[in-house]
Amino acid sequence: MNTPAKTGQPDSPNFRDSATLRAHVRHTLSFYDPVCVDASGGFFHFYRDDGRVYDSQTRHLVSSTRFVFNYAMAYRHFGGEQYRQMMRHGLRFLRDAHRQPDTGGYLWCLRWQDGAALPIDADNHCYGLAFVMLAYAHAALAGEPEAVAWMDDTWALMEARFWNPEAGLYADVASADWSRLDPYRGQNANMHACEAMLAAFDATADQRYLLRSETLARNITMRQAALSDGQIWEHYKSDWLPDWDYNRDDKTNIFRPWGIQPGHLTEWAKLLLTLERHRALLADDGDWLLPRAQALFSQAMRHAWDREHGGLVYGFAPDGEVCDADKYFWVQAESLAAAGLLALRTGEAQYWAWYDLIWSYAWDHMIDHQHGAWFRILKPDNSAYSDEKSPAGKTDYHTMGACYEMLAALERAAS
Repeated sequence: MNTPAKTGQPDSPNFRDSATLRAHVRHTLSFYDPVCVDASGGFFHFYRDDGRVYDSQTRHLVSSTRFVFNYAMAYRHFGGEQYRQMMRHGLRFLRDAHRQPDTGGYLWCLRWQDGAALPIDADNHCYGLAFVMLAYAHAALAGEPEAVAWMDDTWALMEARFWNPEAGLYADVASADWSRLDPYRGQNANMHACEAMLAAFDATADQRYLLRSETLARNITMRQAALSDGQIWEHYKSDWLPDWDYNRDDKTNIFRPWGIQPGHLTEWAKLLLTLERHRALLADDGDWLLPRAQALFSQAMRHAWDREHGGLVYGFAPDGEVCDADKYFWVQAESLAAAGLLALRTGEAQYWAWYDLIWSYAWDHMIDHQHGAWFRILKPDNSAYSDEKSPAGKTDYHTMGACYEMLAALERAAS
């Protein structure tokens, strides 16, 4: 793997240092605190660069769950009763506004008006339920007593409504009343389900969660990837054969983009390394996990690093040609986390070089040093599209999550 020379500001901090990582998390949190809390329920989901809220009523399940993650993690790492109360505030909104008692499902998108949840999109998304489970798992890890039961309920719901035992994967979308299952199948929901299952295992030590995460990882990163020359394709038909044209001409769907996503290659690499730490409990010997993580990371760096402007592009076609050269915050965050974990796991200098390089790019271009948090998306030349820093779905869960991953890994390496 060819590693480009490091560039960037000479005063860029050392992100191999735990204190630097913790300080960056606090700086990112400061963008959202305390303006993010809507006293009438939940959190605000849309922010401009300077922190102003530009839509106070639209609420998306992905942001609602990720805010719970953010404040559960903040409480665990920094203490502070305010973080625990913010986590609980978010949990109440999940239970009282998103969750539908008559069906057990969760509203994908709603309008919060005068203390009432007005549905915008009432369909049930497996991607959304994966984040519901993740939120409950991290709330449980933060000591919330009811969260384990809520997490188990979400597992049962996913099992009953989305799990396909023949495919060994989850379906994607069902109607609000569960009467219709969409024929679309996607890897993204399964990737985040894998992430959620790993968190559920951490919270409970229940091995069913770990084994399910292993099944999902093997079926997506090995079996399904074999259908696309070893790379991870995003979109499938109901029989789990690739749908090569799905959303080819639509860049607006942030959860179902066309092309191969380098950020998902590196996100899977990170998850595979997490699974490898639990090799003794897996169904097989796990010998495939590290080599597969390395291969996916290598694919992402080879095809997606922009040698002219820096940073990792958003997507490339199956032939390796870039199909979307924009720079997204989460792609950089997941990739630097994978690089750091690979560096600590293997001791190979190339991974530290990538870790430092991606952080340097983020420091120079993606991080807002004045107001906090990361810019969501930049043009290929790293200029801004707009001042909409954090619309629904962002919350900087990826960026703070990458820091927390590295903090935990550095702690394990030191012990």
